[in-house]
Amino acid sequence: MMPRSSFSDNPLLRVSRPVSACSRCRTAKVKCDGKLPACTACEKAGRESECSAANDQFARGKERSYVAALELRVEKLERRLKFAKSRKASMALHDVDAPLAHSDDRKGSMANIHAAIYRKAARQRENSDVNALVSDFGFLSVNATAQDFEPSVSNMTFARLLLAASTADPLPEPQTDANPPRDVARGLVKYYLDNIYALHPFFPDVQLHSAVENLYHDDRRHLKHHDCWLFWMVLAIASTAQSHSCNDEYYRNGVEYVTRAMTFADMALMPGKETQIRSLLLLTQYSLFDPAHFDSWHLIGFTCRAVIDLGFHQDPSSAERIDKFKLNLRRKIFYCAYALDRCIGMMSARAFSFTDDAVNVALPSMTGVGRIPSISGTIKGPESSDPAILLFQLRQTQSHWYQTLVQSDPSVPLENAASYVWQMCHEMREWFESLPDGNEGLPTAIRQLFELELKYSYVYCIAPSSRAPTITSHARLLIFEYAVAYMNDVYDMVHPPDEKPQIVLGEVKSSPSVSAWALLTYDQALRVYFMGSQFLAVMDEMGETLLSEAPVAIPLSLPGTAPPPPMPERRGGDNLDRSLACVEKTIATLKKFGDRWNIANMLAQEFDRKSKDLCQRIEELKVLRSEQQEQQRQQLQQQQDQKPHHHQHQPHHQHNRSQTHVSTPHLQHQVPPPPQYAMPMGQHSIPPMSPPLQQHMSPSAGHISPPARGGGIQMMGAPPPHANMMPGGYSAQPHMQQAHYHHQQPFPGQLSPLPPQVQQHPPVQHHTQPAEVNWAPVDINEIMRQGGGI
Repeated sequence: MMPRSSFSDNPLLRVSRPVSACSRCRTAKVKCDGKLPACTACEKAGRESECSAANDQFARGKERSYVAALELRVEKLERRLKFAKSRKASMALHDVDAPLAHSDDRKGSMANIHAAIYRKAARQRENSDVNALVSDFGFLSVNATAQDFEPSVSNMTFARLLLAASTADPLPEPQTDANPPRDVARGLVKYYLDNIYALHPFFPDVQLHSAVENLYHDDRRHLKHHDCWLFWMVLAIASTAQSHSCNDEYYRNGVEYVTRAMTFADMALMPGKETQIRSLLLLTQYSLFDPAHFDSWHLIGFTCRAVIDLGFHQDPSSAERIDKFKLNLRRKIFYCAYALDRCIGMMSARAFSFTDDAVNVALPSMTGVGRIPSISGTIKGPESSDPAILLFQLRQTQSHWYQTLVQSDPSVPLENAASYVWQMCHEMREWFESLPDGNEGLPTAIRQLFELELKYSYVYCIAPSSRAPTITSHARLLIFEYAVAYMNDVYDMVHPPDEKPQIVLGEVKSSPSVSAWALLTYDQALRVYFMGSQFLAVMDEMGETLLSEAPVAIPLSLPGTAPPPPMPERRGGDNLDRSLACVEKTIATLKKFGDRWNIANMLAQEFDRKSKDLCQRIEELKVLRSEQQEQQRQQLQQQQDQKPHHHQHQPHHQHNRSQTHVSTPHLQHQVPPPPQYAMPMGQHSIPPMSPPLQQHMSPSAGHISPPARGGGIQMMGAPPPHANMMPGGYSAQPHMQQAHYHHQQPFPGQLSPLPPQVQQHPPVQHHTQPAEVNWAPVDINEIMRQGGGI
């Protein structure tokens, strides 16, 4: 069947009965003369505006008029002619500088013909690669097939487009053309392989060693542009990773090396090749150490689009035969890009470059764990001591809950949000508890980094999000504890024990250890600020409860669900000292990072401004605590002065108390305790509180002030139900008594809390003040065998 041609190409010029009457005349069935702009009948009726020609009622190209069809044909031909003229002018402008040559020379020169064919094929191949990649960018609009995109005209390449979009401050010009000394180059290569390559092995280390040998043996026949790019970028990353200041020699050398690498950017970053992804990963790694010159978020975006463009996010089908080494390297490249994308996305609170649902790639074969069913499924503990695989598994879990809590539709609330958060925390805790120790091949510095990642992930996952905006008081307590623990750990990494300065709010002078310092990139400064901000947020919401260390209810877990994560290991001091130290360590760490990255200084200043009110409040409470400790010291001194009088009456008291307890058990239900000594239910289970904040708690209704010195007070004198129980139900073990001594001392003028069991016995006369009773860990049975004496 022949295709039907359009009416504008072949208009139908034979019409049996042309329509010439306007719509009004045709409806009224009167004769219409077809006069324009209005027929005579419409003019007489005063309906000029309603008079419409017959052609106005038909679509373009379907007119029932010879003139309308011809006009459409003329317009189409005019457009074609105009386009042809503009095309000819563009070609003439492009070839204006071309040398004149005789037609015979052009036709007879095979060399020129082959050169022209080669240039055209190369241009078409690069244009095709650029079109395929740029079509997914969204914010770039490049017509790579236009003649003006040729390097000979505009000198524009994909590398220049990429660098223009991702460069912050311009790089300086290279200072020298000479290579660094061989020993220096080998030292930097070794440093990179020992400290950085272990977490991101996206190229064979043999290739790096081969590039170094070929470069220093003047055997450059086997060197390619991407090999030179690899050499200079590794030197730049290794040198910048050792920098402690933006003005030291390590940083200046790193900038020099990356400037030397830029001379190979056009070929190393050429689209459509595996080497392009590896080159972009190197540049992204460098941007994490030098954010002043490169934007890591833009670079990882370009990298992931190149990964998707080449199909690295999907494993090849089983029908395709691919070398195992190449397949394993392909998987390493993908997961390194995946890990960096998740890290940078969470750090900047932005969307990931691609979702987990689009991924179907097995872990590299060095893990021994095989293919996982789904990248967003449950991740069990690691089964390999390889640091890179451990990092990939952690990024998978982080990506799962980040997409669920942050990137999903906020208008759809998450059902059982607390259970989901506890489950994610449980999976990350299982991952960390299964990590191999140092004896099994995991370096100590990397294990410390993983512990920081775990605490950071806990706070990030528990904190309010778009789909889980409300959290419980226990969740806020977890954020407080893990934020404090995180600050302690990161401060210790930045300031080793042998060089740790005193915590002050001024400048910090120290030199951190190299092994740990190499793992601290610019994103760690942003994480420190994030953790400090979460700490301030929970202190603003429930600071009185946290500083007073009041009990917080633990939410019940549904059957079959994971419990909340456990509290981290707590260092000494009460919450007043710990909170103030957390603020000071946050500022000190940000200032230390500020020596390397100027933006960290601005973060330190901003955090200092936000935390001033909290620090002032804590200082006031510490003054009150000191005053109360002084009062307690005086009370203890008075107690020591009255100790002989206390021993004089104590044997008789102990004997009567024991006799009453043994001989009159029926009185327990007959003689109720005095009402002024009744204790509130559950008060015995309240944990010890910080002394300076006990001012916020008023005495119970049953509490009374003791009489003047020397006066007798009635107390209930039954022995404690257990030899190891303190007043209030606390354990009386020696080490616990020393650790919470100040917490267990009652207020001056307030009665010591008594167990509910004691309140059931009849009162017995006693001549010491209840507020000054010094409970000691003694064996009540031994006292009774000795006749009640102490």
